[in-house]
Amino acid sequence: MDKTIELVNSIKDIQAMPSVIVKVLNVMKKPTVSMKELGDIVVYDQSLTIKILALVNSAYYGFSQQISSISIALSLLGMVKVKNIIVAVAMKPMMSNSGDKELWKHSMRVAAGCEYLAKMTKIMDADEAFIIGFIHDIGKIVLHTSNPKLYNKVIECTKDGADILDVEKNYFDSDHVKTGSLLAKRWQLPILLANIISYHHNPSLSSIPVPCNLVSAADKLVQDNFNPNTLDKDFFKTLGIDLNDVESLREVILQKADLLISELT
Repeated sequence: MDKTIELVNSIKDIQAMPSVIVKVLNVMKKPTVSMKELGDIVVYDQSLTIKILALVNSAYYGFSQQISSISIALSLLGMVKVKNIIVAVAMKPMMSNSGDKELWKHSMRVAAGCEYLAKMTKIMDADEAFIIGFIHDIGKIVLHTSNPKLYNKVIECTKDGADILDVEKNYFDSDHVKTGSLLAKRWQLPILLANIISYHHNPSLSSIPVPCNLVSAADKLVQDNFNPNTLDKDFFKTLGIDLNDVESLREVILQKADLLISELT
């Protein structure tokens, strides 16, 4: 059996996408969607209701008045932002339970980075950019859950600058791109998300390289061991971003991301 299939099959708890995400994605696939349909999913989940109200009243969105009604909160945020929040909140236990508590935080930072860069450059829709950033590393859940101690060795190696895909292949005979791609197929994720998962380390191989490059850029910007020399300078130039200002850009993104994380934890 292919090692990637073996790894994914061995983790029974993550073969099924969280049911609330399935409901949201099914609703969003409809040609016309009412806010009531989305609201009906949220109001029956106390955790989601609390998180959305906390977020809509936070400095992250900066609305001028206090909002206590979930229906008003949903209408102010809009359907795509609400979908993104639901996915982020619903995926948190799965990511944290894998033993890698930093994975969810990293995913949120990349999501916030993609959203910020998309808003700044108009390269793509900012709400869509958020979700591609958040979902890009889901394959790591499989590897970490299958052998937490071994995956911690992978993390230690990458702190010294080793390429994560090479290290994962060395320890697991697979990598998070392959396991993530298989999860994307099983979960029947939209083509854009599946593409990001498969090619965020090699955007030039993707049929939609721009969003893959965006995720790759945000991913590198928020790394703890950030190295400006790893950035795709040509891509940053196409965005009109001055490479001399990447440190300040990184700080802005991390501040926004950590504000979002604090509201959702």
